[in-house]
Amino acid sequence: MKFAAIRCALFVVAVVGSPTPPPNAHADMGRTQHILLNSRSNAANFSKVFDPRTVWEQLGFVYRKYSATMGAYQRNTGSPHPLSSRFDFHSVAKRNGNVPLVNYYADLWYGEIDVGTPPKKFTVVFDTGSSDLFLPSTECSVSCAGHTQYDPAASSSAKDSVQPFVLMYGAGETAGEEYVDDVFVGGYEAKDQTVGAAWMYSPEFSKDGSFPPDGLSGLAFREISEFEGSPLFQTLDESGKLPQSVFGFKLSTTPGDSEMVVGGTNTDLYHSDTLTYVTVTDRGYWQVEMDVISRLGQEIIESQAATVIIDTGTTFVITSYSIAQSYYANISGATAHTEGADTYWTIPCDTINSTVPTFTFGRRAFKVSAQTYNLGPDVLSSDCLAGIAASSEMDFTIIGDVFLQNVYSVFDYANTRVGFAELV
Repeated sequence: MKFAAIRCALFVVAVVGSPTPPPNAHADMGRTQHILLNSRSNAANFSKVFDPRTVWEQLGFVYRKYSATMGAYQRNTGSPHPLSSRFDFHSVAKRNGNVPLVNYYADLWYGEIDVGTPPKKFTVVFDTGSSDLFLPSTECSVSCAGHTQYDPAASSSAKDSVQPFVLMYGAGETAGEEYVDDVFVGGYEAKDQTVGAAWMYSPEFSKDGSFPPDGLSGLAFREISEFEGSPLFQTLDESGKLPQSVFGFKLSTTPGDSEMVVGGTNTDLYHSDTLTYVTVTDRGYWQVEMDVISRLGQEIIESQAATVIIDTGTTFVITSYSIAQSYYANISGATAHTEGADTYWTIPCDTINSTVPTFTFGRRAFKVSAQTYNLGPDVLSSDCLAGIAASSEMDFTIIGDVFLQNVYSVFDYANTRVGFAELV
């Protein structure tokens, strides 16, 4: 989004194994591969200055994202999500062709996938806070202009699921049809993967709306999937071709220094002796327990043993109002800005860098850098935007890229756990 310049180049890495490559894959596919991807900052020249309107937009989008996926959890499992009692969300009607979702208008790390036979390249946001893959189709006209468009008729492996969808966004709809087709990421094949082929895009996904990737690929569990069929990583795992049922992220502000590893981790990027795992407490989201948030060695009591969701598709750390209020309580000049249920804080730019948080998982503390916590100056004042926001409508915490840029993160699908390690 416009207030941050931390969208960075991302690589997808296929670790050593025996993936099934598309016909145009490199000859050395059996070795570790780094596939250079792009970033929104490179595509659109974003400056690190924030506009309050974009902050409200993002916080609203995140709220609707979790409203939709919690509704999907209840439809898929027959039970309310355990966090639903701690989240004031709007119920989603049973499946009738309308699938409310949310725009992921955040700091975007995105990369290439290949879809179909013959394979065609697309760029997608990799989002651990959702579970579905969708792309603009060739049936989409003005609203998809500038994007690479998916043509199921041009793929011999595409099959129509005869399942329409309508994704509801704040400023419009994304509508289309579900297909199954072969998808390749990092050289590995997800055969008969469910793909949403959109014939209409919400304005937030338009190229003119500063959304350069073509679509989105969710990497969470099937329990929160809005579509029929398995999420992308589950399909990859069930193929039996991955060396490990794991994917890893490094997100960095340095162009060309970010990557996603499929089927393992890149041990050159982190200190292995610091890798700390926490168990997923409920399948659906990558949901774990955090020990505590602290600042300058002082623990925020309200944050002890907090339930958190690890979400690469969200910029902020978004928490309950009580935790955020306690965090900012003794910071000189900290100012709360509230609209509806959402609140963000600004701090004088000359002192904000001394107010960074530390997050503790599995008894290991990980400090957030000033570079990722300070999201830039207000266009109208000498204050800067701080990276922890709040919603009075939820009593759990979403851990976004403000934290995740400071660690190597490991998503262990087989053992349903998340790991964090200190970067090299």
